[in-house]
Amino acid sequence: MDRQAYIENIVDHYENPRNKGRMDDSDVFLGGGNPGCGDLVTVYVKIGDGDRIDAVTFEGDGCTISQAGGSIVTELAKGLTLEEVKALGLPEITEEMGEEIVKSRVRCATLALGTLQAALDRFRRDRERREAGLPPIEVKPFEV
Repeated sequence: MDRQAYIENIVDHYENPRNKGRMDDSDVFLGGGNPGCGDLVTVYVKIGDGDRIDAVTFEGDGCTISQAGGSIVTELAKGLTLEEVKALGLPEITEEMGEEIVKSRVRCATLALGTLQAALDRFRRDRERREAGLPPIEVKPFEV
């Protein structure tokens, strides 16, 4: 895609976000943010058989890049396994948003992905604790 096509894709995801909204029955949710610029995102994940992402949504507030990133990441992650989501990185975000845009706004572009990956780490940790007969670690919720 050329630069204009990437911009149009980002604007479309910002103006018409996919998978936006709170998920009350999520298996895990986690908030993240960029303190320097004020971008906030909370991801909600429902995990199914075989550790596959059955559903993923986000809420947030911030710049066009961070919020479009939330929409893009939820589309990328749905149907993937926890391991496949953990393997996603800057190359996949760059492929969706364009190198020129991503390299100048890396923190904004990757906020949702990093938050999703941290949420899945939390899910795994809490599951391991339950299996060991321990309670999950209480984390004060961070919500948008």
